[in-house]
Amino acid sequence: MTGAPLPPLVEPGPALSPPELARYARHLSLPGIGVDGQRRLAAARVLLVGAGGLGSPAILYLAAAGVGTIGVVDDDDVDASNLQRQVLHGDGDVGRPKVESARDSVAEINPHVRFVAHRERLTPLNAVDVMGRYDVVLDGADNFATRYLVSDAAEVLGLPVVWGSIFQHSGQVSVFWGAAPENGVTYRDVFPEPPPPGTVPDCATGGVLGAMCGSIGTAMAVETVKLVTGTGRTLLGRLAVHDALKATWRELTVRADPTREPVAALLEGPDAYAAFCGVSSVEPVETTVSSVEPVETRASSVEPVETTVSSVEPVETTVAATEIAALLDDGAYLLDVREQWEHDIVAIPGAHLVPSGHFLGTSAGAYAALADLPTDRPVVVLCKVGARSDLVAQAAREAGVDARNVPGGILAWISEVAPHEQMY
Repeated sequence: MTGAPLPPLVEPGPALSPPELARYARHLSLPGIGVDGQRRLAAARVLLVGAGGLGSPAILYLAAAGVGTIGVVDDDDVDASNLQRQVLHGDGDVGRPKVESARDSVAEINPHVRFVAHRERLTPLNAVDVMGRYDVVLDGADNFATRYLVSDAAEVLGLPVVWGSIFQHSGQVSVFWGAAPENGVTYRDVFPEPPPPGTVPDCATGGVLGAMCGSIGTAMAVETVKLVTGTGRTLLGRLAVHDALKATWRELTVRADPTREPVAALLEGPDAYAAFCGVSSVEPVETTVSSVEPVETRASSVEPVETTVSSVEPVETTVAATEIAALLDDGAYLLDVREQWEHDIVAIPGAHLVPSGHFLGTSAGAYAALADLPTDRPVVVLCKVGARSDLVAQAAREAGVDARNVPGGILAWISEVAPHEQMY
């Protein structure tokens, strides 16, 4: 049966101390966990890839549950825009490495937990070494390249992966484990190919309901506890899809692809997985997902939408953030296609604000908006990170405009030209 009970992943650790017995009393009386299960949790080594929207609630609840060793791999710093959903961090943590903020939060929640900070980005050069120190991995990554890397490294190591993904008002969660006693399935079985870069939105563009991160991240923590203790029926072979607006959960059956060659080694080179996903680098962009339709055998038609944004246009259709000022001096037209609220946070002087939705589609309004753009000079198009502006620039070029996208968007401009301006 799909998702049948699995044997406990971890052997019980030493006897619990009196303070631990008091702390975990509600677990000790709980069928399926008890003293034996709590000792398994205390002996467990759990790695979280990402301390963001999904990692935050998962880390908090795994620490409270008494997981003995919690490792977190993340090379990002806390940003003010994270605080709407990343409840592991507070206002005083802005600017700090996320792994340091996570370490302090875990220490405050449970002094019995050993925290291991991996302040680095997971790459093919370190993935097997880092992940090989743990019993189970939680994939809360924010881009396709890291997700495929986690899946491949876990398959090489024989580790289970608890996977989650979020976007706007919906989320997904599952358990992948190619080496499972039965019904083994991996991320590659469900999502064999990444979508073309730039074709799907990220959370900076589409947004995400902050509280829903708790729903998905907590579900990931529950699956981890079940794997460690051997209690209940895990989501191995199943993919749960949550719609927060409708307050519904639905379930898809997922199975291994019998034609897929097992992964025996990682792709070679530090940027190999970025290249596999068609991007030049892996930027920290919040995880997203698409709507999902049921499938009969394996969910190869289930398209994830978590991705990074990277321009792949030839040089003549892009403009570096550092070149904007010079182009404006030469008479270029700067088009900001972000929303009004984004413009109110930070804007480049001289930019014309017209949100991207005015230009996209086949309506008369979209054609009119494109027709209003000047054709006698370059039009430099930017948004937050370069995804929306890339789509608008492509549409404008098709309409005969010399439109040039700014890869990295206004965040690149802040980083490289105006570091005093407000990031978001």
